Amino acid sequence: MDDKHRTFLEDLLATPSPSGFETATQRVWIEYVNAFADDVFTDAYGNAVAVHEGDPDAPTIAVTGHGDEIGFIVRDILEDGFLRIAAVGGSDRTVSKGQHVTVHADDPVQGVIGQTAIHLRDPSEDEYEEITGQFVDIGAADATEAREHVEVGDPVTFSTGLRELVGDRIAARGIDNRTGTWAAAEGLRRAATADVDATVYAVSTVQEELGLRGARMVGFDLDEVDAFVAVDVTHATDNPDVDTEHQGPVDLGAGPVITRGSANHPVLVDVARGAAADAGIDVQLQAAGSRTGTDADAFYTARGGVPSLNVSIPNRYMHTPVEVVDTGDLDAVADLLAAIADAAGDVETFGVSL
Repeated sequence: MDDKHRTFLEDLLATPSPSGFETATQRVWIEYVNAFADDVFTDAYGNAVAVHEGDPDAPTIAVTGHGDEIGFIVRDILEDGFLRIAAVGGSDRTVSKGQHVTVHADDPVQGVIGQTAIHLRDPSEDEYEEITGQFVDIGAADATEAREHVEVGDPVTFSTGLRELVGDRIAARGIDNRTGTWAAAEGLRRAATADVDATVYAVSTVQEELGLRGARMVGFDLDEVDAFVAVDVTHATDNPDVDTEHQGPVDLGAGPVITRGSANHPVLVDVARGAAADAGIDVQLQAAGSRTGTDADAFYTARGGVPSLNVSIPNRYMHTPVEVVDTGDLDAVADLLAAIADAAGDVETFGVSL
């Protein structure tokens, strides 16, 4: 990954984007794709789309990631100046206490999610409180002072920044799924550089963590798209504390993950695997018996059924402030998206043969 593309990734990860409040990160994404897309447009809720115009007679394919992250929201300001919060998306109550957070008010406000000191607790009674039972301390003396800085409805995120680990690995919050939007943008850039025959849309959706809501909007609006490839993270199960029953074939640093089953259209799966083989890209396989849990689940039922595929980035410690990925996997996913877009130009139909 060269410096320019690495800077784009770092800018995405540094920009807060809790579901429903994605504007800032969508602007970062749009600024980047404007340099090479033939057209860029958005909708009323902030889904962002960039286009490489290909041969009008060739298929049209969309590569997507979701721009939102999990977080919290201020739901009440208590008389003593503390803030009660609620979860935005699937926030993990077991990792939130004792963390630095930022309240994204008109001017950002720093705070912490309070945790009573171990000296003052009975360890035998320790339990993980629900998010609604936790609180943020911004240092305010009372509600009057707190309201000078924040108000109900302000979003909150962990303050964790990107950290370099050994080799090509990084840790950050919000890797789920700014890495996917990075890959969609980079896949489009690489497809445009190769001048592939297919028309390619790159999409950064909103509100995936709330139930694939942005994807439902995009799947309806992009009625000319013949196939969707949704990029998201998936669980790397190669760390020591993963239970045997949840251990699978996904390793960090072993390449993109192509999902089979449920939403994943078999023709598109074959196109992706063939494109990977032709481009010399190592891939991993993952099974989805019922659902993928990604935007692919919304795309494939749009407009009566649109062939869709979930391609994933291996990720450790999902939905924590310290998600870990290998940047080599990110580059390989972007290469795979460009290879799929190239191969799509020769596909006569993505429909199954009956």
